[in-house]
Amino acid sequence: MKKIAFIGATGMLGKPVAEEFINAGYTVNAMVRSIEKAKKLLPQECENFQGDLQNEEDLNKLLKDSEIVYLNLALDKSSKESDFQPERDGIDNILKSAKKNGTKRIMMISSIVMNYQGVNNFDWWVFRIKHECVKKVKNSGIPYTIFYPSSLMETFNSEMIQNNRMTISKETTVKNWWISCNDYGKQVVKSLELTPGNECKEYTVQGPVGLTMKEAATLFVDNYSKAKIKISYAPMFALKIMKLIPGKFNYLGNIVEALIKYNEKFTSQKTWDELGKPTTTIEEYAKSLSSK
Repeated sequence: MKKIAFIGATGMLGKPVAEEFINAGYTVNAMVRSIEKAKKLLPQECENFQGDLQNEEDLNKLLKDSEIVYLNLALDKSSKESDFQPERDGIDNILKSAKKNGTKRIMMISSIVMNYQGVNNFDWWVFRIKHECVKKVKNSGIPYTIFYPSSLMETFNSEMIQNNRMTISKETTVKNWWISCNDYGKQVVKSLELTPGNECKEYTVQGPVGLTMKEAATLFVDNYSKAKIKISYAPMFALKIMKLIPGKFNYLGNIVEALIKYNEKFTSQKTWDELGKPTTTIEEYAKSLSSK
């Protein structure tokens, strides 16, 4: 089982995992929307295949020679609930093809913060879809490994900085256990050594220390030397206004509210014991970007 069919390899959460698979000696067959983009982002060892989650024939081509499929099903932040959604409609197509082609294991990244759904009357269709996606995989009859990561360090430089400014909410009392995508990728690969046969596994994925958004942002900015970043603080009513605007602003308003209100507890001791303890701190991550 050395060949991995990979859906979502070019995303922020996909590329580090693909790299770790290759470093560990696996062959990665990535289904991508753009071969040109994949060639620029992914290691040259990746076998890139242009395909679409809505096309059953594409999925059959991807899965026919691979016993393992890794899923990083990304949401278009500007999409609507009624649009084709990878974690709702795409997963149905994937599971149908996986059963047809004899897939032996489904590996999938989900989210720890989606557990905020239903807390404080919070109800968001994105989290509803995520929960339903997990349920579908668990009920598929195919052995699975599902990962639930906490906040990712990469979101600071890839999503949160605009014009040398990072805007965060004033409400930053809860702690998130920030983890780097590279540490996460290593845990994914390690999990393959521990899941023989039909065993099903679930792992919460949390970094070495819990920090509030303000604490984490301050550490990042203090150790990031590529540019002078200023932190600004948005009032809570700004999030409420964003949630009223369809598309990307609605997404950002909801996800930020969940991140700053979900009372995340540390639950990853079992993950650390089995897959290794993450070692990258936010300070180290920020400094590593400065040297690139």
